[in-house]
Amino acid sequence: MTNTTDSSEAANPKRYHHGNLVEALIAATVEIIEERGAEHVSVREAAKRAGVSPGAPFRHFRSKSALLTAVAEQAMNRLTEAVANAQSNVDSADPIVAFEAIGQGYLEWAISNPTHFQIISSRTLIDFDASDSLRDQNEAIRRKMIDLLIQAQQQGRLAPDTDFDHLVLAARAFVYGLARMAIDGHFPEWHPSEPPSLAARRALHLFMSRMTNSKKQPHEHPEVACGDR
Repeated sequence: MTNTTDSSEAANPKRYHHGNLVEALIAATVEIIEERGAEHVSVREAAKRAGVSPGAPFRHFRSKSALLTAVAEQAMNRLTEAVANAQSNVDSADPIVAFEAIGQGYLEWAISNPTHFQIISSRTLIDFDASDSLRDQNEAIRRKMIDLLIQAQQQGRLAPDTDFDHLVLAARAFVYGLARMAIDGHFPEWHPSEPPSLAARRALHLFMSRMTNSKKQPHEHPEVACGDR
C-alpha cells in the first residue's frame, strides 16, 4: 500500500491505518449501504472510502458477497452479545423467561442496527453457508432455544407433545416479522398507539404468555411493566 502524507490523512479521518484494514473496509461498506443501498456496494468503492488502493481489499475479500458476509459476521457477533446481555438481566432459572429474553435481545439489536439486520437477513447478499462463524453462532442460539424449551416441558410449562423444532421456527418468525415491520415502518398503520420498539416488546410478551400452560405464566418483562420511557 502506498504511504500517505500527514496532511492527506488529516483531510480524510476515515483513512485506513496499519492493522485494521478489515475493520475499515467493513465500516466503509456499512456507510455505503446506509447512504446508497446494498446494491451500490463494491469492493473498490469500499477501498476508496477506507483510503487504500483498489487492489488492497482483495487479499481479504475477493467479491462483494465476501465483503457483505463480513458485515453479516459483525452483525452476528453483535446479535450474540445482545442476546447474552438480555439473558443476563433476567432470572436464568426460569426457562420461559430466558427464552423470551432471547427474543427481546434480538428485537433490541435489530431495531437499533437496521443496516446490519438488513444484510444478515438476506441470503441473496451473503454466503451464509461459507461462514463458519455465522453458522456456528446461529446454531448456538437455535440450540439454546430448544434446550430452554426442553427445560420448560420438564417443568410442566409446555404440553408433553410440543414440537420444539416448529415452536422455535414460529418464535423466530415472530420476532423476525416484528423487527422487519418496525424497521420498514409498518407500525404507524398497524399499531399507531405506541412506539414500535415498545409495541414489539409487548407483542412478544403476549406471544410468550399464550405459548405456555396457564398454571405458571412468564414473569412480566420489566420494560413491558414499566411502559415507554
